[in-house]
Amino acid sequence: MIAHDATDTPLEQPVTSFDLLPGAPDSPVLLHVPHSSRAIPDDVRAGIVLDDAGLERELDHITDAHTAELAERAAALCGLRPWRFVNRLSRLVVDPERFPDEREEMAAVGMGAVYTRTTHRAGLRPADTDPEPLLARYFRPYAKAMTEAVAGRLAATGRAVIIDVHSYPTEPLPYELHGTVPRPPVCLGTDAFHTPPALTEAAREAFAGCGETGLDSPFAGTYVPLDFHGTDARVGALMVEIRRDTYMTEPGGPAGAGLDRLATALARLVDTV
Repeated sequence: MIAHDATDTPLEQPVTSFDLLPGAPDSPVLLHVPHSSRAIPDDVRAGIVLDDAGLERELDHITDAHTAELAERAAALCGLRPWRFVNRLSRLVVDPERFPDEREEMAAVGMGAVYTRTTHRAGLRPADTDPEPLLARYFRPYAKAMTEAVAGRLAATGRAVIIDVHSYPTEPLPYELHGTVPRPPVCLGTDAFHTPPALTEAAREAFAGCGETGLDSPFAGTYVPLDFHGTDARVGALMVEIRRDTYMTEPGGPAGAGLDRLATALARLVDTV
């Protein structure tokens, strides 16, 4: 389960690190794209200990490349255009899909909401880095805006469906806590409360032409803002994880023909739900 506190914190400057891209007024679907960007502000870059070449290699591994384009292409194909919430900064700034406290299991490998270790468990930031400035500037405003986006779909349509769009490498990276489990072409991450069987089945059918579809392997859970998590059944959620060799050159290369096939499948899922 991935969920976040939307506590409002005063900011030192306005935050424009994400975009809410409007869809059809009567669409309940919100495509969430949290890990597609490689952008890092200069002042944040100054706190990262990797040299430029090392940082580029790390971005190749950690970025869910081309997923924003995947969501954009899918949205254009939909009969009823979904809304899109897109992170415009790298997850090396903050990872909006981590808990910011001791609840986060990835903190054990230095990859909580503010990473201090890389995908290969080398140093990214000093171990004693204070995460609070980055949490205040980026993490909490993101969580608040995502909460408001979901509330907007509820107010407009009476329900909301969050489809979390990710990708993952063909071979497990050293940071992964569950790297020995199967890695199918498409992994569907679910939540016991927010992912009804009909949503999972719709995703299986939509992605049937893209190869085997697995459930919660190698990554489990999906993003639900804490204001709704476990309490509001009107909010449905599903994580879609695409294995990168199905649509791009790894680790950080260009997209291939598979991106169009996946966009068509994602659009089919959106139209179904």
